[in-house]
Amino acid sequence: MENNLISILKNFVREKCVSENSKYGEEVYEAHFVPMVEYARELVRTHKEEEEKIDEEVVEISSWLHDIGSIIYGRKDHHITGAKIAEKKLRDLSYPEEKIKKVKKCILNHRGSRDNSRETKEEQIVAEADSMSNFDNLPGIFKASLVHEKKTQEESRKEVIKKLQNKYNQLSEKGKKLIKPRYDAAMLLLK
Repeated sequence: MENNLISILKNFVREKCVSENSKYGEEVYEAHFVPMVEYARELVRTHKEEEEKIDEEVVEISSWLHDIGSIIYGRKDHHITGAKIAEKKLRDLSYPEEKIKKVKKCILNHRGSRDNSRETKEEQIVAEADSMSNFDNLPGIFKASLVHEKKTQEESRKEVIKKLQNKYNQLSEKGKKLIKPRYDAAMLLLK
């Protein structure tokens, strides 16, 4: 579902990722945002097959903007900074106010490390897609642990195993079914 608004937001995220001020560099766009959006789309299709009502546009917008706070300001409280950035950007683009609220809730509740009460399918899908994208970015997870957190290789290996197990356990049965082959492969390689 690529409309003009989505294209604008996608380009906005890409520009922030490639900016010299980006906290994680340009590779995060292809390594995290793109797979995350694809997982969100797949989860939407899965829910729609069961005739569940999902606001696809809110999911897609939230997926593109979910980590924008992290890119611009860093990881700490990125769900809060990201929701503020999304709100401003969407208002500037004259997006409907009731949908802006939904997008903000998805961004505020996407973090797996927080105890979130996700009230809507859209919030759940965004959070799950974010968790699932970790299985496509093992090098990025290791880079964060080794370079940014300055851990040893063994500390990083253990941390990555724990992170992936936690991400997998946070998924719904639908999410687990979609990601299980990647989860099993990662566990086999890392143990």
